[in-house]
Amino acid sequence: MWEYTDKVREHFLNPRNVGEIENPDGVAEVGSIACGDALKLSFKLDESKRIQDAKFKTFGCASAIASSSALTEMIKGMTLEEAMKVTNQDIAAFLGGLPDEKMHCSVMGQEALEAAIKTWRGEAVASQEHSEGEIVCECFGVTDHQILEAVRENDLKTVEDVTYYTKAGGGCAKCHEKIAELIKQARGEAAPVEPPKPAKRLTNIQRMRLIEDVLEKEIRPRLQLDGGDIELADIEGLVVSVSLRGRCTNCPSSQATVHGVVETILREKVDPEIQVREV
Repeated sequence: MWEYTDKVREHFLNPRNVGEIENPDGVAEVGSIACGDALKLSFKLDESKRIQDAKFKTFGCASAIASSSALTEMIKGMTLEEAMKVTNQDIAAFLGGLPDEKMHCSVMGQEALEAAIKTWRGEAVASQEHSEGEIVCECFGVTDHQILEAVRENDLKTVEDVTYYTKAGGGCAKCHEKIAELIKQARGEAAPVEPPKPAKRLTNIQRMRLIEDVLEKEIRPRLQLDGGDIELADIEGLVVSVSLRGRCTNCPSSQATVHGVVETILREKVDPEIQVREV
């Protein structure tokens, strides 16, 4: 379980500025409920063009709510020029820090603020499908532009770092190679190349233990990033039965999670003939 600061807990349990401003000067929505996090930010300017009030509506985990609450407190009284300089690192610092796995929540706040200010200025804003750039992570709709920006602004070095800050690579893992190439491009460094894994000849017991290990160490942490979870129900040969828990239980994308994430990873890490079913 993640360690949260007292300030994160305070802004989660007693969030400030929840709601929506009527006739706002700037408003923006980022994220996606289907992917686990969504934020709507609105603000009102005073006569001197400073942010007089800001409110938010957030669907997400404790870190997402706390980050949104902190952001609205931070920007009150700022000019738009000052607000545009607020970074996700500033939001995390205001809260006394966030777990690495939850830094994408502060990034969502920064994206919402930038988009809301752009709407006030009449500038074009990328759609919810992130039209700016090419989609790299299809599971979470993250583009190459977003990944490059996150790497440069936060000095990210690994695919895991990118997942923490953008969620990219946190699903089926098919985009990991592309993410590594983007890290290389952004940092001007050679992307690490993993040697091919030798073919495994497993006994039934070895296969069962490996399935349990991959579920516990690789799949569960990815689902828990968005409040979901998974339990192993049964293993019959190459058929693995699982139960989704948490936010994954009634998610409309549960079958995509079972086959696009769980089955894909188990086939890659354990046996290419594995079949996963939800019970």
